[in-house]
Amino acid sequence: MTHTAPLGVTLTEKFAEFSLWSQTAKRIDLCLFSPDGRQTSELAMQRGLDGIHRIQIPGIHPGQRYGFRAHGRYDPDQGFWFDPSKLLVDPYAKELDRPFVHDPKLQVFGIDTADLVPKAIVTEDRPAKIEAPRFSAGGLIYEIAVKPFTILHPDIPDTIRGTVGALAHPAIIAHLKKIGVDAIELMPITAWIDERHLPPLGLTNGWGYNPIALMALDPRLCPGGIAELRKTVAKLHAAGIGVILDLVFNHTGESDRHGATLSMRGLDNHAYYRHVANEPGTLVNDTGTGNTLACDHPRVRALILDTLRHFVIHAGVDGFRFDLAPIIGRTASGFDPQGETLAAMLGDGILKDRVLIAEPWDIGPGGYQVGNFPDRFLEWNDRARDDIRRYWRGDRWTTGALATRLSGSSDLFGRSGHTRTVNFLAAHDGFTLMDLASNAEKHNEANGEDNRDGHGENFSWNNGTEGATANPAIRDARRRDVAALIATLFATRGTIMLTMGDEAGRSQKGNNNAYCQDNAITWMDWSALDPDLIDHTAMLSALRRRFSAFSETGFFDGNGDVSWISANGEPMQVSDWENPDNPWLGMVLATKDKETGRDTRLAFVFNRGHEPVAFALPGPAWKRYPSQEPWNRTIQARSVCIAIET
Repeated sequence: MTHTAPLGVTLTEKFAEFSLWSQTAKRIDLCLFSPDGRQTSELAMQRGLDGIHRIQIPGIHPGQRYGFRAHGRYDPDQGFWFDPSKLLVDPYAKELDRPFVHDPKLQVFGIDTADLVPKAIVTEDRPAKIEAPRFSAGGLIYEIAVKPFTILHPDIPDTIRGTVGALAHPAIIAHLKKIGVDAIELMPITAWIDERHLPPLGLTNGWGYNPIALMALDPRLCPGGIAELRKTVAKLHAAGIGVILDLVFNHTGESDRHGATLSMRGLDNHAYYRHVANEPGTLVNDTGTGNTLACDHPRVRALILDTLRHFVIHAGVDGFRFDLAPIIGRTASGFDPQGETLAAMLGDGILKDRVLIAEPWDIGPGGYQVGNFPDRFLEWNDRARDDIRRYWRGDRWTTGALATRLSGSSDLFGRSGHTRTVNFLAAHDGFTLMDLASNAEKHNEANGEDNRDGHGENFSWNNGTEGATANPAIRDARRRDVAALIATLFATRGTIMLTMGDEAGRSQKGNNNAYCQDNAITWMDWSALDPDLIDHTAMLSALRRRFSAFSETGFFDGNGDVSWISANGEPMQVSDWENPDNPWLGMVLATKDKETGRDTRLAFVFNRGHEPVAFALPGPAWKRYPSQEPWNRTIQARSVCIAIET
């Protein structure tokens, strides 16, 4: 008998074929369940020479629940975790009947977990309409945590608040269109489990960066499964907005050796996870989460590629952002940008035009790889984040660093000949923009770790008092700082990213590691958003769309594309660059005005000082943007002023 079916479940007119890979299991049993969770069958699968265990079952229809039990050696010190009492989730599961819930029994040998573990559901694949991505380099990405973004929106029906389906609601689309979003980036929506230390603290993981099933959408966020995602993507595409999925291929929620046995650990721990050389019982922890997926293993590579294809083919998504991405390119000898897994992504026919974004760092050896990914990858740029923060905080010797980041970070991406940067000032991990200007220190006490968690150095400031205040002068100063930060981000060459609510003053009460705050700390209060900041962001977004300088990816190099000017309107001198406390910087860009079709110049003047400055522009005919008032030289304190040459 010839077997050509892929792993997972393949439905035919006569039967369903269940296929699962494990090189070291002695036997794997397929368990079938009724909708109410009762096990109805336990059937031994046939193992092939390729390590694939298969079984064909007639009369199987979409909606059938199933799981696996694996038999073999149990010896954790040698890396063997076979325990047939543990129900295991198919790594190729495409839908689950319920979310994962942590329970100590998931960690204990010999205790049956069928009543605790979600069952995979047999699905009938329906392809999406695959179109060219709605996003290209230079655009605006808007990072969204699905539940926090939609759970409090007053116009969204209660029945869909907090779900992927809510993102297709007209009120959400209207907001995204107003601020000029080119693509939304969804924080993980695949099935995850809480870290085991959270339940005793009364906390839950609200971010989703702790996956178990890499293809299956979490029922809490996407109760309609892949069909719900497909419909949402289609509606966003109709509005001209792309969808990028944030995926976690660096670890799973099975954690370290004290974690739960839920899927890959119980199927073939040696193959799926990376282990210390000559220590098969010791997991490598390049993620800080307890385990690391062996992305260079052929079967893990196949799972990654099949997962990406699944979301393109069946949901039509535009691309992917990869959490702790160096792990995807890591081999036993270190990170390899030409590694087989990264190369397979780039060479795949389905993925060849998809947007690929790397978070180019992890905590493993050689884990900082900004600028080193293949040329098709965009990369998160933490240097831009930190340098722009330090500039606005008032740190000395930062004027040159700001100019480098505004120009596309040639120091990081020069080998590519064009910028691949994703510039951002805040992301899910860290302070919001408002908290950045409101807190000199992190305030993570609600996380239950005595404020030890989260980054200690945020290059932040508080404008005179720490945290929330009723002082109108301080509140106004913070709002001005946020407006200046957003304007600086939107003035940079390259792709830019905003995190939900940063366009409107959202705060997380100084918590810079709010992954476990599935509550009002992270939920976006739509009634409290700042409409003036939203309008400010919308103006800046329209500016980027109007002028060609922001859709190009060459570096600003001073050869006719950019001029750096001082307060007298003349080119910056060495003394200006070397002034450690210089409060201002002028940037004049040569650009095309897409509205008029003519070549023109656009000026940005940055004043990080606490006093107004008089600033001249080169040439006689400038008007402030967007007011069209004549240039009057006065630049207010803590602001960015924009002008267009007329």
